[in-house]
Amino acid sequence: MKLLFDHNVDRRFRRHVPGHEIKTTREMRWELLSNGKLLRAAADAGFGAFVSIDKKLQFEQNLDRLPIAVIVLDSFSNALPALIPFAPFLQDLLKESLLNVFHLISPDGRITRIGTPPAPSP
Repeated sequence: MKLLFDHNVDRRFRRHVPGHEIKTTREMRWELLSNGKLLRAAADAGFGAFVSIDKKLQFEQNLDRLPIAVIVLDSFSNALPALIPFAPFLQDLLKESLLNVFHLISPDGRITRIGTPPAPSP
């Protein structure tokens, strides 16, 4: 899957999520886009999911109209050692067919999904 890491996710974390094409917002030169525009740009560029640690995204976006799956790691820090424990949980989630909803991965691996996926086009 093609993944976009938010600027708050350590780019070295990609080594712990093998088998996916991963770019960062900085690599795409999108780090200054607001979250709504960023999610739209990612969807338009063919990314399957946006990965962040920004839990505020849940309250800043219309979760019933997400153009792309949003995955938030409920980490206390964006330092690589704090993110590594989330790698197996993220890998398991990415094995699923993701809906364009908000996915929150808790430190214990529990996944909370919020939002209603858009209806398929006729």
